[in-house]
Amino acid sequence: MSLHSPVAQLATLAAEGGEHGGNHESISPLMTGGAAFVILILMLWIVTRFNRDR
Repeated sequence: MSLHSPVAQLATLAAEGGEHGGNHESISPLMTGGAAFVILILMLWIVTRFNRDR
């Protein structure tokens, strides 16, 4: 069994980027980054609450 044919098919599929090119107009990079930032700040706040010296 040759490994060349499946690899070539995957490379072709990756080059085409699928049916829609992989870009979704509904996903805003600013909204995604802002949400990730808020989640990370919230997690940092929670961790620091549990890490207090008593």
